Amino acid sequence: MTAFNDESATGDALRRALGVNRRRFLSTCTAVGAGAIAAPVLGASPALAQDRGRGHDHGRGHVLVPPGRRGIILYTVRDATARDPLASDLPSGFREVFKQLARHGYRQVEFAGYGQHANAPGGANLGSVAGAKLLRSWLDDYGLRAQGNHGFIPPSWPLTSADVDTFKLNLEIANILGMDHMGTGGDPTGSSYPADWDVAADKWNALGRIARREGIKLYTHNHDSAYGFLLDGGPLDAQGRPTRSSGIRKLEYFLKATDPKLVWLEMDIFWAHVAQYKFHTYTAHDGSTREKVFDPAGLVARNNKRYPLFHAKDGVVSTTNGMGYDMVPFGTGVIDYTTFFSRVGDRNYHNPMVEDDNSPSAADPAQSLREAKISYDNLAALRARRR
Repeated sequence: MTAFNDESATGDALRRALGVNRRRFLSTCTAVGAGAIAAPVLGASPALAQDRGRGHDHGRGHVLVPPGRRGIILYTVRDATARDPLASDLPSGFREVFKQLARHGYRQVEFAGYGQHANAPGGANLGSVAGAKLLRSWLDDYGLRAQGNHGFIPPSWPLTSADVDTFKLNLEIANILGMDHMGTGGDPTGSSYPADWDVAADKWNALGRIARREGIKLYTHNHDSAYGFLLDGGPLDAQGRPTRSSGIRKLEYFLKATDPKLVWLEMDIFWAHVAQYKFHTYTAHDGSTREKVFDPAGLVARNNKRYPLFHAKDGVVSTTNGMGYDMVPFGTGVIDYTTFFSRVGDRNYHNPMVEDDNSPSAADPAQSLREAKISYDNLAALRARRR
């Protein structure tokens, strides 16, 4: 696929580069605003998705995600870690879930906190030095490696001594678990204004410096709003804040404002595609409306070493929920991961973590682990297309 210049891509240029006709292109997206087209750069129409779903052709090119890089964030199976082992025969708690994930083929896990059911081995809270040692023993038993955690980021700034102590404890736990990276599930700030992102950058540089001294790379994780446009010019509102944009995206601004030796990012590829759908036009400083289509893979390719981790979520096209996609198990949707992973390259550097927020089901307690297996198989089946 042609790599897009984010400064000049338009809906028609995008359609031509995707190689689809106008009718098929329009079938994947809805109009957002007057005359605007929400154009998923790496998405496919449902018809194309059917072809991709059958595309587990091991005769194609090299494996895009090597076995040792195939991971899952435990939030996807949070119902299983929280399950009471005394009330179910299904895998329950961290130890049994690790065992099952290893059977599926996973080799990495990303934590989303250290809590589990109180009746599981080790008790309810393993977020301590002793708990980390127990978790590490289970990870080692099943050939798994911890690769990140959506955990504690100090709320204070300037940092309080209590927050620094808690942060350092989390770094100690990360080291016991063998993590190279530690992070958070939230954006650095929810603001649209450069001044607030400057403050966030100062804070994250300071935290990254502490983490680096402990041998850990600190990362932040995105949702869709972080790839929206900064408000950085034009007329001021009643509070004296700018109301128009230069076309710079918030998290791209953060990338430039932070030290690449101290701060890393985890791209949630699903939410990046939602941002592509939602934030493709902006009001420039002169009041004109301009189009600028977001290219998630292009951003990673330009900043490759800043993105050691991904959340690999899939989606099917939605024209009703305002996001462009509904989340589904990995490999069963329309986001073109073959193209994404091919474009970003560095397959022995990136760590894709499968995630599906919707996998847990009260009506079907086995669903999350079953869908974790489906997602693993689809991740493992990705092959580069032969040229």
